[in-house]
Amino acid sequence: MKTTPFSLPLRSPLATASGTIDEREGVVVRYDHRGTTGVGEATPLPGWTESLEACRSGLADAAAAEADGGHTAAMLALDAAEVPAARHGFATALLDADARADGVALYRWFDADRRCRSVPVNATVGDGTPQETADAVASAVDAGFDCCKVKVGARPVEDDVERIGALRDRVGDGVTLRADANGAWSRDEAERAFERFAYLGVEYVEQPLPADDVDGHAALRGGPVGVALDESLVDRRVDKILDADAADVLVLKPMVLGGPGNAHTLAMRARERGVDPVVTTTIDGVVARLAALHVAAAIPDVRACGLATGDRLATDLAPDPATVSDGRMAVPQSPGLGVDPAEVGPDA
Repeated sequence: MKTTPFSLPLRSPLATASGTIDEREGVVVRYDHRGTTGVGEATPLPGWTESLEACRSGLADAAAAEADGGHTAAMLALDAAEVPAARHGFATALLDADARADGVALYRWFDADRRCRSVPVNATVGDGTPQETADAVASAVDAGFDCCKVKVGARPVEDDVERIGALRDRVGDGVTLRADANGAWSRDEAERAFERFAYLGVEYVEQPLPADDVDGHAALRGGPVGVALDESLVDRRVDKILDADAADVLVLKPMVLGGPGNAHTLAMRARERGVDPVVTTTIDGVVARLAALHVAAAIPDVRACGLATGDRLATDLAPDPATVSDGRMAVPQSPGLGVDPAEVGPDA
């Protein structure tokens, strides 16, 4: 296993629950397996995964284990509950090498019968005045997106209702609208928002309540506005959420879940329980974005996913083969992830 640290500056600062960041730091992982080299990416995000220091330490432990016991020992050394980003980096490199050795695109390594040329993706619009929000969504629609996610929860519910109403008036009924509250609402606020959003045709609200309020989410779901859970998966409580019927949609971030294999397994498990999976990134470099894209491509009839995030980076780890056009992201058909490991690096 070979690891290379990197730092990718953002085009503009990213606000998270743990503070504002202006760069994404991580580790490129390369692994030789079955006569080929696979590449992975470990890019921890504060509040969602382990720290950068813990990630690097986890990869060092995995490298030591691999030297003695091969890739199985390395995977066992990486606990998805403790170091999900580190596990994502090595697991992605291993899967990339496996798919390359088999001569198939990674999504077909998950499902050999799948044929998928593109995946629907949504645009994301931040907080703003009703006019600013409507303008941003209209720009996204003009760029070809037919699904937009709008950040809510930073303002009173009535103000967010006004914002959603303004943009619905602006773009009409042909655009799918989602909202993301990032756990900001109380149960009473969420009920009021859901009632009003139903008349505005909002498809679902992502994380309306705090992450640990499973019962509250269960009480909200099942109506015209769906409940999508995101932050609630940080502690990987997927079975608890499914058993409680607490979500209509699961928002799966491979970097948070310990790798693309884990994310795909959870997506299929959710589908079996009647819950739709949506795949998103954590504002990662191109290697991790491609891994998430292949997970989404392996899910039949997947809803629009939050994968069109490459434009948030000022620089990247390699040229991105997954272009976005008319609200869809092209899925590379070449073996593995679709990026040459030799071209991946912090100076790409």
